[in-house]
Amino acid sequence: MKTVLTIDCGTQSIRAMLFDEKGVLIGKAKEVFEPYFSVQEGFAEQEPSLYWERLCAATQSLKKDYPDVWETISAVSVTSMRDVGICLDKDKKPLRPCILWMDRRKAKCEYKLPLKSRLIFKISGMDDVIRKNQIECKSNWIRENEPEIWDKTDKYVQLSTYITYLLCGRLMDSVASTIGHIPFNYKAKKWMGPNHFQMPVLQLDQSKLYELVDPGTEFGKITAEAAAATGIREGLPLIAAGSDKGCETLGTGSIAPNTASLSFGTTATIQITTEKYVEPITFLPAYPAVYPNRYNPEIMVVRGYWMLTWFLKEFLNKSPSEGYERVLDKQLKTVPPCCEGLFAQPYWGACLRYPESKGALIGFCESHTMLHVYRALIEGIGFALYDGMLSLQKKSGTKVTKLAVSGGGARSDEVCQMTADMFGLPVVRVQTYETSGLGAAICAFAGLGVYRDFDEAMRNMVHVTDEFRPNPEVHAIYKSFYNNVYRKSYKRLQPIFFDIRRQCK
Repeated sequence: MKTVLTIDCGTQSIRAMLFDEKGVLIGKAKEVFEPYFSVQEGFAEQEPSLYWERLCAATQSLKKDYPDVWETISAVSVTSMRDVGICLDKDKKPLRPCILWMDRRKAKCEYKLPLKSRLIFKISGMDDVIRKNQIECKSNWIRENEPEIWDKTDKYVQLSTYITYLLCGRLMDSVASTIGHIPFNYKAKKWMGPNHFQMPVLQLDQSKLYELVDPGTEFGKITAEAAAATGIREGLPLIAAGSDKGCETLGTGSIAPNTASLSFGTTATIQITTEKYVEPITFLPAYPAVYPNRYNPEIMVVRGYWMLTWFLKEFLNKSPSEGYERVLDKQLKTVPPCCEGLFAQPYWGACLRYPESKGALIGFCESHTMLHVYRALIEGIGFALYDGMLSLQKKSGTKVTKLAVSGGGARSDEVCQMTADMFGLPVVRVQTYETSGLGAAICAFAGLGVYRDFDEAMRNMVHVTDEFRPNPEVHAIYKSFYNNVYRKSYKRLQPIFFDIRRQCK
């Protein structure tokens, strides 16, 4: 038996997992931590060393629990959350805490963009989107506010790049992991050239960047230092994979353009896979897919299923580790679809499509209960993803006929059935909700040559185990509510959101 070790570095935990060549999750060790610390309101930072320490704890725990299987490991692959920037000095040591994707700080960026860039952005009508990208670029903020740190920064890397370096000693990353506020040409799958019209927005010199390779490529071998810290055997190959969302899409087998991948994680997303480069929103790139020669146009709900964690913690005094959401899920059927008029605008974190957006719960009456609010949050995320699907269909010219779900929320049969009813489409679930780790395992087995290519690896490793069929009557209720209430609500609320932004800067 051959196995691979996959490591999934997420916002709230790190999982080390053992997969065999049939896609069976043999064992898993999980290390949970607080997602970030905040020295100022809106800041979200974490020490890079924490990720490494918890990674080592997870792999050592897995080795202890599965000593015999551990000896069969043939390769290692890493997937991680996106848009986590780390400043490294010349000795590859972090200079400050890393800034996470959920951080809300903003740079001033008072410099004037070149005329060519300004004209392109003006003509396209995307001035606000580009400005949002510019001021939310964390390297721009560091340059303005911590110039002494930026002067010492030799390389500016992503979390996945840093983990790769610690494991094999090479500062490299996969093109499918290179997603964030960085000067990456997503269409060409390489760094932007100095004359690219978007380069002045990010102001990150190529000398501070790193080498890129395709998924399935070997980065290098596990070093002696990494072996001592992690328990992983020295000399094992480290194989390139991709971002957590990209690996989820691969791990659910969603490579046909008619199948959308829904991720019910801290960030909720809907992705499709296309041969052609299709921007889901102008200047919002389609990301390089983990599957070769494909792209993943994506629409996201930034806070996603984190909102349920927030609700449990702030209003029910429950920790996510207690699994109380499973108790609530079993009671979801006691609340009718559309929650007797209560609905959520799920933008607890502003998104690129709606940069001024805020979260909202609308339609309260005296009969509403805690369960109504809980279901309304799930439905709000579902409506936003449904809206994203319609947008992706229009942009790509393809019609989605099937949904594949993954992430923590996908463990719930009730949530999966609600999703099928909301979208009016069948929902499938594969053998594990750890599809990000499964996608990374597919990369490892394909990279090792155990399978000829990614297609053969998926045929042997991805297995649909559950299907949820939509109820046409319930879908009709959701569709009517979406068209007559939800779809109209954002434009009605938008002036208020602008006023809130002006009043509460």
